[in-house]
Amino acid sequence: MLGGLAGLVGLSAVAGVLVAATVTPAIALSGAAASSAITMFDNLPSVLEIEKLMLPSTLYYTDPGTGQPVEWTQFYDQNRSPVEFDQIAPVMYDAILSSEDKNFYKHGGIDLVGTVSAVVDNVRGRDTRGGSSISQQYVKNILVQRCEANAKDQDALRKCYTDATTSVGDEGLQRKLQEMRYAIALEQKYSKNEILLGYLNIAAFGGNDYGIDAAARHYFGVAAKDLSLGQAAALAGMVQNPNTYRLDLPNGTTTDKDGNGVNSAADGYKLTKARQVYVLDRMLADGKITQEQHDAAVAEPITPNITKPTRGCEATGAGAYFCQYVVSIVKTDPAFGATQDDRIRALRQGGLKIYTTMDPRVQQANEAAISEHTPSSIAGMNFGSTSVSLEASTGRVLGIAQNTKFSEDQSTAADPNFSSLVYAGDPANGGSIGFPAGSTFKLFTLIDWLEKGKSLNETLNGVNRVFTKMTNSCYGNWVNTGKVKIGNYNNVGGYVGTPMRFTKDSLNSGFLAMGEKLDLCDISKVVAKMGVTTFHINTGEGDDVATGTPETIKMVNAPEIIGSNNVSPLAMASAYATVANNGIRCEPRAIDKVVDPDGREFAPQKSCTQVLDPTIAATAAYALQGVMANGGTGADGNPRDGTPLIGKTGTHEAWQTWLIESSTKVTTAVWVGNTQGSVPLAKQRYDGTTLNFLRYRINKQIMSTVDDIYGGDAFPQPKQDLLRQVLTDLPNVVGQPVDQAKATLEGAGFDVAVGDPIDSDQPAGVVAAQNPAAGKVAGGTTVTLSPSNGNGVTVPSDVAGKSVSEAISYLRSLGFGNVQPGTCTEDKDAKGNGTATGTNPPGGTTVNRNSQINVDYKSQHCGQ
Repeated sequence: MLGGLAGLVGLSAVAGVLVAATVTPAIALSGAAASSAITMFDNLPSVLEIEKLMLPSTLYYTDPGTGQPVEWTQFYDQNRSPVEFDQIAPVMYDAILSSEDKNFYKHGGIDLVGTVSAVVDNVRGRDTRGGSSISQQYVKNILVQRCEANAKDQDALRKCYTDATTSVGDEGLQRKLQEMRYAIALEQKYSKNEILLGYLNIAAFGGNDYGIDAAARHYFGVAAKDLSLGQAAALAGMVQNPNTYRLDLPNGTTTDKDGNGVNSAADGYKLTKARQVYVLDRMLADGKITQEQHDAAVAEPITPNITKPTRGCEATGAGAYFCQYVVSIVKTDPAFGATQDDRIRALRQGGLKIYTTMDPRVQQANEAAISEHTPSSIAGMNFGSTSVSLEASTGRVLGIAQNTKFSEDQSTAADPNFSSLVYAGDPANGGSIGFPAGSTFKLFTLIDWLEKGKSLNETLNGVNRVFTKMTNSCYGNWVNTGKVKIGNYNNVGGYVGTPMRFTKDSLNSGFLAMGEKLDLCDISKVVAKMGVTTFHINTGEGDDVATGTPETIKMVNAPEIIGSNNVSPLAMASAYATVANNGIRCEPRAIDKVVDPDGREFAPQKSCTQVLDPTIAATAAYALQGVMANGGTGADGNPRDGTPLIGKTGTHEAWQTWLIESSTKVTTAVWVGNTQGSVPLAKQRYDGTTLNFLRYRINKQIMSTVDDIYGGDAFPQPKQDLLRQVLTDLPNVVGQPVDQAKATLEGAGFDVAVGDPIDSDQPAGVVAAQNPAAGKVAGGTTVTLSPSNGNGVTVPSDVAGKSVSEAISYLRSLGFGNVQPGTCTEDKDAKGNGTATGTNPPGGTTVNRNSQINVDYKSQHCGQ
């Protein structure tokens, strides 16, 4: 007690000198006590930097009708909306000054009477009961906010908070003295109105509400400038103990001895009402209000109008996955800070205005299509679906939707109806590991085919077979050591055809035939320059986990041609948008610009780059239009509204399905499948439709709306040289053994059929004939080989000139067993009984030795 009194005396002495110095600075101070007090005080830090307020960051989208930004949702540690001095009702200033610091405009930062009262309470072992000036309270709030903004963890926060607010013991006396020192410095630097406004903008009002405007809007649904007397008095009363007097807890802020809630609507907000009356009493005593005003406000019940601010992605409803994608960008892009902690603070405390690319019309179309055609879960499988639309010419993401309900609450983690992952994104942005692309990945083989100058109309052998090897000049050739036969969808056998038809039909074996003529390494380079990566996956117990690091798709296996790698729907949409945008790839972006509280504008760096020759893009688009036309695999997803579309379907092992389609303006990618596991989609139904067909309904509905909004132009004409008819040299294999002939032809890219043996003078088993014959033919043509049966004899050509009898004897001597006189032609100059003119079959013809040979002749008297 004596020590406390001594501290009180010392503090009072210092305070007295300081008050004298600040209130009556012209008075010359003298004496050892004054000098000592000032020296001690001067040794304390005097400069308190008023750091930027912790402000909510706000996401906006643009109203397409007005072109004006619309507030979408906020992120904050402290809900605060700072206002200027004239944006606060005068009655609020009166209420806070009467209850907290009636001498505010008279003192120099320290209210000596109030401070001494607080110290007396400290000496008695009790906490403070108030008494600090507004300036001192402002100092304390600045220090507390600094703790909350910079503390690395909860332990650091608690220690920092205690250091900034403790009022007990020697540390409390030291803090009080430091608080005074800072308060005086503030008063010397800022005007009274600036300090009062700063205090009302920083003060806590319970929960996450900070600052008078946010509190007014939350508790009463009005701006600070529109507060009534009763409302102002209630809010002024809160600052002493905000979480006790808050008005938004249905069960009250504390409990009585029986465990019943206190300070709720049920008891008329008993505690807050008492505080409000205290404030009204002080205002009456100070002459700020009349007795009539006082009595009316006391009689009026506290009637909150709780208006919860829109906070977090969950508050955006079905738009939450677009919102979460934006948040992931803020958390990962260096534009928002050097470290992740910096970036999170920027989001939750930095007061950023983040203008997103979301088009509410396209977003709503995505949401409606996903909601109408897919459920949030299906029993017996891990079902998922997503859609994403982006503007082809800019890369601006216009809409993202997903079948699940958004939640980051751990209590919903095991519920398949909820997810925080953005299926359209990737591990860095959205947390998803992507999905096998299926045949949508064939785009990159098609592009490489065209870049190599090959024609869409070159004929290839697309018959399903065992493909034995493919070239990869970067990572080593692929060799099918197991002789695995890669199947086609629905086990179709394939055909000899062209890349144009292979694309329309999405024929696996056709694209593998194309891959045989290409370098897998070059295809992987096409994938990379069009912005598609895969992600390393560690398979262990439980779910697959992605490292989040993008990896180049190396195309070391032939199945990668037909889409075995996990990729993100957004990346695939961007690749198809590149084709639609004349070969210019615009990196996807979900943020147009960011404005910080100082008005500085910035944005994550995104660029547009010409990655494909425009003629290649145009020719690829020409092929991809066939997919969306009648008979194409994507035709069921075409809204048929007259807008030209390109597209591609994809199916991976019957577990994942895709449909990507694009006009020249907007690209939409839809994925439906298993988020985990491998339940065949064709064996499950929703709303009468097999799951593998849902992609068509979703994309068709989205693009119908998108086409109405954005329209679309005709795609550029293809490069004619890439449509040329391609002829290939067919070698002559007549005279080769059948096996050798087959190898020769297959090595040249031809399919081979072996027909029945035919008569030939060649040895048995040797090719006697081929159809078509050697020369220029369409690539991939089937060549039919006719092997010799060994029974053939060639009719000689030297029969003419012999007598008929000599000719017949001659032929019989060569092994022909059935030789007869043939056609006679009268000739008056003929000699003897006739002269042979030839044979039928003619000389040089190979026939079976038992075939009839007729000797034709001329004679003076035919028929005699």
